[in-house]
Amino acid sequence: MSDITPINPDTQELQHVSVLLAEAVDLLDVRPGRTYIDATAGAGGHLSEILKRLKEQTNPAVVESTQSAQSQVIGIDRDEDTLSRLRNRLPKEQVQLFHANFTDIKEVAQQAGLSTVNGGILADLGVSSMQIDQPERGFSFNKDGPLDMRMDKSQSLTAWDIVNKWSEEDLANIIFEYGEERYSRSIAKNIIRARPIETTLQLADIVARSVRYSGAARKAQHKRKSKGDGGKNFDSSHPATRTFQAIRIAVNDELGSLKKFLEEAVALLEPDARLVVITFHSLEDRMVKQIFRQMALSCHCPPRQPQCTCDAKADLLIITKKPIVADSAEVLANIRSRSAKLRAGIKIG
Repeated sequence: MSDITPINPDTQELQHVSVLLAEAVDLLDVRPGRTYIDATAGAGGHLSEILKRLKEQTNPAVVESTQSAQSQVIGIDRDEDTLSRLRNRLPKEQVQLFHANFTDIKEVAQQAGLSTVNGGILADLGVSSMQIDQPERGFSFNKDGPLDMRMDKSQSLTAWDIVNKWSEEDLANIIFEYGEERYSRSIAKNIIRARPIETTLQLADIVARSVRYSGAARKAQHKRKSKGDGGKNFDSSHPATRTFQAIRIAVNDELGSLKKFLEEAVALLEPDARLVVITFHSLEDRMVKQIFRQMALSCHCPPRQPQCTCDAKADLLIITKKPIVADSAEVLANIRSRSAKLRAGIKIG
């Protein structure tokens, strides 16, 4: 959930403001003459900011800037509807847009004539407000729509397939593992009993009844988020939040895709180029943290081995010792930003 959509009072059009926008682009260290890839272009907030900073650094007195001519900005998104809107907004002479999964970043770079990236790569892993706010996309448990949840509408697997065809055991496993939902067994059992389930509100109601989301059950489920305050400030999110997250992750293979993307992105970067990643739930952040740490190791020998024999070299210098999070003002403006975590590293070699 990566952006907010306030209305511009002058034009009555939606304006999209990405979460941690300035912080993310600051970490990219945008400089003319370099290549930057936004692997999850979305509403174009990061792309627009990258272009703005490149323009600000170009000397207006120079008509033909060699450095500016060499700058290259690329956007990737698996949602064709999103790309169509971006094509209408962003000048095609400044940005190349590709319909692809971010796991295909290497192939996209090759199509753009690149073998390496000397500037940086950014990925914002949140589901955009545009997708959530469109009931027909099936991401929202607050609006009635079909059980879809595909980020790329050209793929065959949908949320309907998972909800109506997967076994009770498989459903319970993904809800527990991807949603970290303690009531996963009860939810899966009630989903099986209620089949066929056709809409998001039907599913949300089944989940809510399964969780018995009131009183002690509600407080117990989310108490870990408020340790030390007597449980007074427990998470008041919708009871279907975790289950919808789990099904969405399964539909889009988000964790498998993230692992592949991180490996491909680091391999693509030139020394001194940067990788910036924004996550929106603990499973993603944990994976980014672990892979970054692994890539930052200069030795992979067993811990008790007295001397290094692996001759390994670190691929990444982590430049965010702790994840950067949204400040109180941003969280007030957009509650979805409260779960965002930003991590970054520099390619070394």
